[in-house]
Amino acid sequence: MTEPSVARVEAELEIRNTISRLAILADQGDLDEYVDQFTEGAVWDLPGASRHGRADIRAGAEQRRAEGVTGPGTATRHVITTVSVSVDGPDTAWADSYFMFLRNTAEAPSIVNMGVYHDRFEREDGSWRLAHRQITFG
Repeated sequence: MTEPSVARVEAELEIRNTISRLAILADQGDLDEYVDQFTEGAVWDLPGASRHGRADIRAGAEQRRAEGVTGPGTATRHVITTVSVSVDGPDTAWADSYFMFLRNTAEAPSIVNMGVYHDRFEREDGSWRLAHRQITFG
């Protein structure tokens, strides 16, 4: 395996871990760590509720937690599957992944929605961070 191939595989693994980490942190983690997974100018593009920048993304997460939509104690889970990552440069990459969002996971899990994350990643301060997430339902 050549050196560029090793670097590409390392990038893909780090990006896959970032996608998974975001899901876990959304459900039960620390919001400081959650927003640190995003670039400073990231866009979180949920239909009807887009967020721009870390502070706004955090405000959205705080709001969802305050409303009991997600977060610790809500028995929700973001399930990520079928992840495809494409590293197109030393500091940029794309990923598509399917997701399911479940509620009442402790008693009678039910799927609330599902769809696709279309993600763009950038390497920032030596780490891969999410720069843009477009969420599509269905």
